[in-house]
Amino acid sequence: MSDSVSLINKNTSNNLLRRDVRFLGHILGEVLVHQGGNSLFTIVEKIREMSKSLRAQFTPEMYAEFKDTINGLAPEIRHQVIRAFAVYFQLVNIAEQNHRIRRKRDYERTSGENVQPGSIEDAVRKLKTLGTPTAEVREMIEGISLELVMTAHPTEATRRAVLDIHQRIAADVMELDNPSLTFREREQLREKLLGEVITLWQTDELRDRKPTVGDEVKNGLYYFDETLFDVLPQVYQELERCLHKYYPEQSWHAPTFLKFGSWIGGDRDGNPSVTSTVTWETLTMHRELALQKYEELLTDLLKHMSFSKNIVEVTQELLDSIQHDRDMIELPSDEVLPNEKEPYRIKVRYMVEKIRNTAKSNVPAGKKYNNPQQFKEDLLIIERSLRNHYADYIADAYVQKLIRQAELFGFHLASLDVRQHSKEHEAAMTEILAKMSICSDYGALPEEQKIKLLTDILNDPRPITSPYLHYSESTQECLDVYRVIQKAQQEFGRSCIASYLISMTQGASDLLEVLVFGKEAGLYLHEPDGSVTCTLQSVPLFETIDDLHAAPEIMTTLFQIPAYRNSLNSTNQLQEIMLGYSDSNKDGGVITANWELRVALRSITAAAKPFDVKLKFFHGRGGALGRGGMPLNRSILAQPADTVGGGIKITEQGEVLSSRYSMKGIAYRSLEQATSALIKSALWARNPQADPSEPGWETIMRDISEQAQQKYQDLIFRDPDFLTFFKQSTPLPEIGELNIGSRPSKRKNSDRFEDLRAIPWVFAWTQSRYLLPAWYASGYGLYSFYQGNPENLRILQEMYNNWAFFRSLIDNLQMALAKADLLIAKEYGSMIEDQSIAERIIRMIEEEYERTSDLILKITGQQEILDNVPVIQESIRLRNPYVDPLSYMQVQLLSELRPLRDQGGDDSLLLREVLLTINGIAAGLRNTG
Repeated sequence: MSDSVSLINKNTSNNLLRRDVRFLGHILGEVLVHQGGNSLFTIVEKIREMSKSLRAQFTPEMYAEFKDTINGLAPEIRHQVIRAFAVYFQLVNIAEQNHRIRRKRDYERTSGENVQPGSIEDAVRKLKTLGTPTAEVREMIEGISLELVMTAHPTEATRRAVLDIHQRIAADVMELDNPSLTFREREQLREKLLGEVITLWQTDELRDRKPTVGDEVKNGLYYFDETLFDVLPQVYQELERCLHKYYPEQSWHAPTFLKFGSWIGGDRDGNPSVTSTVTWETLTMHRELALQKYEELLTDLLKHMSFSKNIVEVTQELLDSIQHDRDMIELPSDEVLPNEKEPYRIKVRYMVEKIRNTAKSNVPAGKKYNNPQQFKEDLLIIERSLRNHYADYIADAYVQKLIRQAELFGFHLASLDVRQHSKEHEAAMTEILAKMSICSDYGALPEEQKIKLLTDILNDPRPITSPYLHYSESTQECLDVYRVIQKAQQEFGRSCIASYLISMTQGASDLLEVLVFGKEAGLYLHEPDGSVTCTLQSVPLFETIDDLHAAPEIMTTLFQIPAYRNSLNSTNQLQEIMLGYSDSNKDGGVITANWELRVALRSITAAAKPFDVKLKFFHGRGGALGRGGMPLNRSILAQPADTVGGGIKITEQGEVLSSRYSMKGIAYRSLEQATSALIKSALWARNPQADPSEPGWETIMRDISEQAQQKYQDLIFRDPDFLTFFKQSTPLPEIGELNIGSRPSKRKNSDRFEDLRAIPWVFAWTQSRYLLPAWYASGYGLYSFYQGNPENLRILQEMYNNWAFFRSLIDNLQMALAKADLLIAKEYGSMIEDQSIAERIIRMIEEEYERTSDLILKITGQQEILDNVPVIQESIRLRNPYVDPLSYMQVQLLSELRPLRDQGGDDSLLLREVLLTINGIAAGLRNTG
């Protein structure tokens, strides 16, 4: 019976999604007629129907007619048709996001006592079911740690103004579910939505300039302001509720295990716009928002603080605190003072004034909060007094939340990581040491001599820079960054910047250089008692396959150097290490990248163990499958359980930010699932249950990886025609004109493949519908083991059913294969000047696609790709007919624009239409880079 009810609920829920999509589609149809007349609506409908028919039953005649229709569009109509399909996808994405929130609410409303899978209660209940003792649960909760780091990587193709319209449309569509709406209210809601879609239609979805770093910082802060400041405390509240429910004998206050950080304004790798001044301005903007949020919350708290001394007895501690404030602070004369009989309002009013004064350097210490702890102490005074007269609900609902926000966000809001390329440090160090006559050419030294020289400098308290020497602009900027970090730690607290990441780490000297620069700025200090205080950690970033192989030896070398080990005293012997998913994938292919990252996690962990150093791994995942993208909870559970003990950091980039954190309901569900995954991972680490066959599977996987890497690199690196194929058959050059990020798409001004960043690499392949980085060479690698042998197939099936790593890998491949479309991709091949190159490489790709698809179906036992996730399978199936016209039009537009540019001409309207198709396809496939 319960299964039948569940099925009915599911069908009803899906019907509501279809209702929303149809409803928004009809509104868009009205807008098309209103804005472009019946002729625009008719041609859009004709193309849509033809595209659907082609997908349902392909015939050469229908295909020819479809292409003729698209190629025959007049430029002014074509522009509108492109926008119609692009806006449609924006509306569908809104409906699907709303539906995710609806499904969660439906589950909670109809499930009764059942606990939702993947929820926090699901994880805590499992601990109780397994008989986990209270003391062990407390240890586990105190040991888990997850930091989600926002980056400004240019993968968000949607403007902020457009996202704001999306937010309003989403709220209005959600209101359609309100059963108490009257007929007139429903009509008014429809009229309001019609107005919003017209606004969306008349808003330019393309940026007219590249965003500045300041713009990117504001975009990141938007998510703190709109959702995270409220949602994060709710996650903690839910965890504590579940712990109280299942372990009531204990009092629970969850430690700070889940928080957000940022790279935006700190990541200067390949982005000359991120200067030391910009980093300081970023930290100032962080503090401004944090203080603004506290002022808003305190102002709101005033409404709930009307407790009168005529009725309740407040604590003497609160009255003394008010008197102290009164002695120190004079409130503005133009504001109405609270009733003297309402002490809480008086106290909160003084707190508002202290928050307003906090960022003012000319205000005496007694008139402001000098650190978040002082702010928290005032909140605790209020909380204790409220509980003294049994106003517990108000204490729990309002004051406790503010206390948690103070713990989570402080006055710095989020920790800012700084990142720079190792070669920039080496160049600056070479110049500094030459000017001080310490070493004439540091950059030319062998690694061993670099390590010795840098270690000697770290052990010597004397500086190696002088204010009387003139340095090159780049070296001076390098030094200024460290001085700004030191100044920031004094102004905003040590937590504002604690990690300095080094891109392309290739030796121990790369990390020692950062400590030496830190020493020059007072971030690495020799104390009088002989100890070392280091407030900035060097964090290596291992990106390529070769770097991953070298990582254990590099870390072993560092841990053997006392001057380096001393730097870890400030972090309680915790070392952060970042692993890059994007460049390793670009370097070795998806199978090899995933395997080598797993091997690196294990081998680096083993290298640290003899030194009793705990490791916090920082996973540099992108949003796209070709850059390690996957749901947040799955990315946590995909890590070997024995490598998460020191905590986890994960990047959140571009379109992932808007899809996960622009709506409170979705943000909460994502963070709830992440918390649940953290608890389960901690449980697995304490109770390892590896399959006895796993060592044998790892040997098989190693061989599969080697074969896949060979196949991948044969095409990407060793085929002389591949770069020509890639550049001519994808919109790579045009993506750089999309104005979606302040950072250049290449590390250097060169056409070398090695200098192309992983993001445009993946973005371009996604646009051309190949999605090549997310699956290519996988089938070859898997087949190298299978070889048509039924016994070997049985082993692969066993690996899929019983090994989480392999299952995750295969399921990600399924997603990539489902989104790829080689029939459409072939159209892009028509742009290649030498068609013999196109035919040869397309044939190779098609053969590999067929091999990969066939083997995955054999391994999973499915009839079709993504049978295991029918919701996503259906979503892709429904979206494809609407994406296809945009792809065909993009090919046509590029075929017109590129010859024009080759002859020295240009056409801004053609380029604009190309960029609109890029935006539309990105929205349709729900992926950029």
